[in-house]
Amino acid sequence: MDKILLLFVFLLPTAASKGSHSLHIQATYTKSQSLFPEYSITFMLDDIIIGYYDSATKLYIKRGHTTEENDAFNENYHRALSDDMFTAINHRLELQFDNHTHIVDVHQTLIHCELLENMESGKITVKGATGGSTVVELHFLNKETTFSSSFNIVKVKPFVKYLQENYEQMYYSIFMETLKANLKMRKKLINRKVKPRVRLLQKANSDSGGSRVSCLATGFYPRHINLTLFRDGQPVSDHEITGGDLLPNDDGTYQMRKSLEISRGDKRTYTCSVTHLSLDNKLDVTLEYPGVTFRSVRSTVPVVLVLGLLLLTVAAIILNIMWRKRWHYKK
Repeated sequence: MDKILLLFVFLLPTAASKGSHSLHIQATYTKSQSLFPEYSITFMLDDIIIGYYDSATKLYIKRGHTTEENDAFNENYHRALSDDMFTAINHRLELQFDNHTHIVDVHQTLIHCELLENMESGKITVKGATGGSTVVELHFLNKETTFSSSFNIVKVKPFVKYLQENYEQMYYSIFMETLKANLKMRKKLINRKVKPRVRLLQKANSDSGGSRVSCLATGFYPRHINLTLFRDGQPVSDHEITGGDLLPNDDGTYQMRKSLEISRGDKRTYTCSVTHLSLDNKLDVTLEYPGVTFRSVRSTVPVVLVLGLLLLTVAAIILNIMWRKRWHYKK
């Protein structure tokens, strides 16, 4: 079942051009019994999940909607689209039957629609996958179709012709209108800009005896960000850097971390530079606690706490003695 997750990550939309948008529909059909629903479908606008349906609950769950948007959302249309994709998956399986064993029980279909910067309709990509591998792929643009498949090309031709005719005559315009309608409903959500919180920190590495310098940018949206580590004002080579993956946060924002291993005696200056759509200018961050690792900083905390408690104890004793003397004189 791990292949479900691997394929989902593989099929996610790549970074779109600035100003362009996309509708991403991912359907998964699991034939064997498992913890997953037999059939599920996820709708994404750009990188935001806007809807989900599965065969276990038989409920279409809307996400990212306001009260006003609920009135404009056509739930029946999305249910019908889910049914159509389920039918298409089963049709494809009938064609694959000769070349794929019964052991393979996870099948997926992806539809990815692009809307260009000038709000013109772009390309639609359709992919079918079995067991974690793409077995059929179609591209539709300007009424032209390109197709590739890993199984019997002669046998699949009727299916390709069916898809081509339906997309050219009906589905292409429907998907594009769906994309535009969802974009209009969620314009504020999609076009929002959230500034990143950036920190450059140093942490001891017990294995090497040196330390690790890490630049973390988190809480930003949209997801496009440039994060660069500098050493004495010069960019650090990519082969020295680890990390750099874009990861989602629970609140719909993103985070990215890049790290660099340095030796114990390294006295050079390290900085981190970040550029993002939410920032008017480049953001430069200097190393927190330069030359001091997390471990040594943490080790001073107990000492400070002990000294603080000791001072409070001494102050309490002195105040008690003064109070007793004053009470004694009054008597």
